[in-house]
Amino acid sequence: MTARFAVEADGGSRGNPGPAAYGAVVFADGVPVRELAAAIGTATNNVAEYRSVVAALEWIAAHVADSDALVEVRMDSRLVVEQMSGRWRIKHPDMKSLAARVRSAYRPELVTFHWVPRSANQAADALVNEVLDAGPTTVIDRAP
Repeated sequence: MTARFAVEADGGSRGNPGPAAYGAVVFADGVPVRELAAAIGTATNNVAEYRSVVAALEWIAAHVADSDALVEVRMDSRLVVEQMSGRWRIKHPDMKSLAARVRSAYRPELVTFHWVPRSANQAADALVNEVLDAGPTTVIDRAP
């Protein structure tokens, strides 16, 4: 049986651009198994959103034995969801390179992207704010 994972991912900046961070929660069978978050310096909100997906997919690739595991990414960034789903063109060079990082982090054919309202993404949002409140060198990599 193929393993299934879900990721709640978020990114944010205080100012746009401004001090930025990402947060992601990885779920296995509906249970959170990893929280990942980090400050990324000065960046835009969109860059932080993309970085959240990269971090989660890289963690899954490195820590999950089933290389055919399916991953559902849920986020409140319509831009990232639509661009990574192929429905919106990626015009900005920074977004193109970040989208390429997402595709190389984990097998793209095994990843789906779904937009969720912000209220359904509170755990990842809380991680972003925890990092931004803690300071520019903060990194979180923990089991919940």
